[in-house]
Amino acid sequence: MLAARKVKHVVETILFAMVAAFLGLRLFSVLGKRTGHEQTMRKPAEEPVAAPAPSATPELRETAQLRVADAEMLDVPATAGVRAIAAADGRFHPIDFLEGAKSAYAMILEAFWKGDAAALAPYVSADVHQSFVDAIAVREEAGEVLDNRLVRIDRAAIASAALDGKIARITVRFDADIAAVTRNGEGEVVAGSLTDAIETHDEWTFEREVRASDPNWILVDTDEAA
Repeated sequence: MLAARKVKHVVETILFAMVAAFLGLRLFSVLGKRTGHEQTMRKPAEEPVAAPAPSATPELRETAQLRVADAEMLDVPATAGVRAIAAADGRFHPIDFLEGAKSAYAMILEAFWKGDAAALAPYVSADVHQSFVDAIAVREEAGEVLDNRLVRIDRAAIASAALDGKIARITVRFDADIAAVTRNGEGEVVAGSLTDAIETHDEWTFEREVRASDPNWILVDTDEAA
């Protein structure tokens, strides 16, 4: 009797192992295949608004511009300005510029929310920096702290571009979701919610001298998009 039970137990164990193996193979056959919808995360730019290597040829820049348009990252009115900037600056690459602009958008917002005016200084003009400093001072005087979080950037597109002599100027429209909370000195929430993201639409203008050795662009204006 005992031997029969042992045999039954062994048979059941083998059957369970076979079923588990079969289910594992079925899961792998479904989950292990690439569907074509996977997304690869791009490595964040090391600089806030980086320019490409100077070896880019006019043909490569033209191809990049077409890819930007196809990806809906370049509004039609900005096309002529982008072409003029690319012709004047061999290091300019619109796709890389937009990636850098998105990094700058996130970094500058984060520094402003934290009240870190010093971190903002290298990446914004004197006028924009002063505006940020004034806003931070008002917030601190009221004893308020921002507990904001950039949830995602839904879209970043070059809305306008122009070359004024040696100065290139590009306006980027950012459509983003931001979770915004304002706390008082005791840490109590006085406005906003971290669970309900707010749709924001901003237009930031970046500027750079095309012949400058520094590849970074400077934020010279911020505005709400229509």
